[in-house]
Amino acid sequence: MLELKKICILALALLVAGCGGRQTEELLGSAMVSAPVTEIAGNHSIFIATTRKRSDDPSKVFDRERSATLNYARVNVTVPGTHEAGRIERRSRGRSNDPTKYFMASDVVGYDTAPKFSSALSADIAARGGRVMVFVHGYNTGFDAAVYRVTQIAHDSGYPGTPVLFSWASGAKTRDYVYDRESASAARDQLEVTLRMLAQTGARRIDIVAHSLGTWVTMEALRQLAINGDRDLGGKLGDVVLASPDIDVDVFKSQMRRYGKPNKPFILLLSDDDRALRLSGLIAGSRPRVGDYKDAADLADYGVSVVDLSSVKGSDRFNHTKFADNPELVKMIGQRLREDDGFASDREVTDRISLLGQ
Repeated sequence: MLELKKICILALALLVAGCGGRQTEELLGSAMVSAPVTEIAGNHSIFIATTRKRSDDPSKVFDRERSATLNYARVNVTVPGTHEAGRIERRSRGRSNDPTKYFMASDVVGYDTAPKFSSALSADIAARGGRVMVFVHGYNTGFDAAVYRVTQIAHDSGYPGTPVLFSWASGAKTRDYVYDRESASAARDQLEVTLRMLAQTGARRIDIVAHSLGTWVTMEALRQLAINGDRDLGGKLGDVVLASPDIDVDVFKSQMRRYGKPNKPFILLLSDDDRALRLSGLIAGSRPRVGDYKDAADLADYGVSVVDLSSVKGSDRFNHTKFADNPELVKMIGQRLREDDGFASDREVTDRISLLGQ
């Protein structure tokens, strides 16, 4: 049995490119090439709360090491005019920092206290109409990849509010699955703190989009909010989208029992061809993960809406990031998030998604 687990871990390391894709770990390069505004598709301010330590390398900003306290920052990211929905156009090593061709980050601002970060957040949230989207990334995701992913989601979905990245200390290596799970565990209290902070900034609605192992961090934070009597953040919790959840099915049911049926059903984006989750389940003793669980009705009893993406084409060979890299799907998710009732009309969403696979 031990040997089988070793084989599975090796298979996971070899097969899973990870939730973050190519890992350069460098967010800031040398001087950016100047470009006319007409060749830039979008300019996004991303607010960041992270359990990562600040990096000694200024180009990385934050690294893989865990911090005992939250760190805060804001970064500006431009999207190139040649951008295609569902893609993250990354500069490869040796290429120029050309914002007309690649996602480019600049103007990183650090906040040394929570009140300073909260004040900056409040101003941005007020200017954008009171909406916030919190993105929680998954396994094997460097800080740079997390920043670019939340930017891509915010841009392609047309989200109208303030994007906030909650970045936990992923090792950003395929072999670091155990390290990542422990980092995720260590981050759950800080995600709860971040959500409470957002609820006090003047936001009227807080949406959460979490992916893979990030869904476990999210569910743990929501569970803790429920235990402390504030499960919907004073009525401000909007849609909770759990994409490809890397959570044991029994653990998820336990979390939902403690949380209780949500006022708005959580949205589960599942796919029975998710190869990454299949291997994760093997490592966990052949236990199914929520993200590839086939009994949707069983999960629906806990107050969630299940959207089956099995027929939807993914761009990665593991079918693990369909929610963000399928152009039509990410736009559809964005359309629902833009509505005041969000995914309340989930039947319509399910029907439209099913058409994508035809």
